[in-house]
Amino acid sequence: MKWVYTQGMADRIHTRFLDRTTPPHIFTLVLMAGMSAMSMSIFLPSLPAMTREFGTDYAVMQLSVSVYLGCTALLQVMIGPLSDRFGRRSVTLVSLVVFVLATAGCYFSTSVEMFLAFRMLQATIAVGMVLSRAIVRDMYGQEESASMIGYVTMGMSIVPMIAPSIGGALDTAFGWRATFVFLMLFGSAMALLCWADQGETAKTQGVTFRQQVTEYPELFKSPRFWGYAFAAAFSSGTFFAFLGGAPYVATEVFNQPVAMTGFFLGVPALGYALGNFLSGRYSVRYGIDRMIVAGSIVQVVGLGLSLVVSYLGFGSAWMFFGFVTFVGLGNGLVLPNANAGLLSVRPHLAGTASGIGGAIMIGGGALLAALAGAMLEGGDGSFPLQWIMFVSAIMGGLAILYVLRRTRQLSRS
Repeated sequence: MKWVYTQGMADRIHTRFLDRTTPPHIFTLVLMAGMSAMSMSIFLPSLPAMTREFGTDYAVMQLSVSVYLGCTALLQVMIGPLSDRFGRRSVTLVSLVVFVLATAGCYFSTSVEMFLAFRMLQATIAVGMVLSRAIVRDMYGQEESASMIGYVTMGMSIVPMIAPSIGGALDTAFGWRATFVFLMLFGSAMALLCWADQGETAKTQGVTFRQQVTEYPELFKSPRFWGYAFAAAFSSGTFFAFLGGAPYVATEVFNQPVAMTGFFLGVPALGYALGNFLSGRYSVRYGIDRMIVAGSIVQVVGLGLSLVVSYLGFGSAWMFFGFVTFVGLGNGLVLPNANAGLLSVRPHLAGTASGIGGAIMIGGGALLAALAGAMLEGGDGSFPLQWIMFVSAIMGGLAILYVLRRTRQLSRS
């Protein structure tokens, strides 16, 4: 049985929960995106303890963030085309099975090398991040998809808010391995949910890889695609740098216990939830470009103030993590709209565009996370991390200004 929709007409799209003949329910899309976010952040409060247990350096243990992000970036290049070829549903289910098996490997790891190997396999959960956006774009037009992506990511923003706290509590009560038991159970439940609810939405299913490759230049030659992709990459880069360096800053610079570190790592999600709500509410009214500009300004101003306050000698854990809420708010405004923009440049290549755009975003984040982890051990407090985040926010603002300039040029021609 096929489902019927009219692109850009939200009232024509009907979904039924746990019905595989209709598109996935928004609840399922929220959890798909949330699963990716959870795997990325839930174990962060345990990094110092894991460093000690495996007898390694923090910079090596931090590779579980940066290498994971790098693998996620590579996988996103493949996930998009694979889902365009074989469908969103089958790619999602296979990836979830691999994730559960890889998580079991993390639990049983006896060395840092073994852990990092299975951690790289865990990156298959990136399918949720990529395909939740692509599925929305399958169903809606540009402005409507920005709004819906905003609502999806607003709903899943509670995950990075509570995941580090869950990880910190599990670590405190049972040790760091309990976190991966939790992920195995969550991943298994997610696989069952997607099997029962996720109807196929890919409109290009059955197209050969050769046919897709011949269409890539059409996407790559679009300056607007690259502008949106880099706006998303640099904006999210502030958050990925935070992921790479914040556990060290919390425990080593501000001497916070594991449970409190988990709480602080969830603080950016407060701003992220608000930003995504605003995107869902106002993207259709004001347009995606204005929302991205607003988000970039929020990030630059917030991180700039954080640096000023720190240099004035008022640095503290509450101050540092409090200002990071501006990063979450800015990302909530930028990412749904930038992703909708890059997916809308060539709608028939939505899966491919989502994968490539995500690869640029996550790949850049991996580099920034690794850079943050390496620079912080130099002993200059939180300043290296703050500067990395601030510069990344500025670059994101320049990228959207380029998009605006290109849009004006096209309107004149």
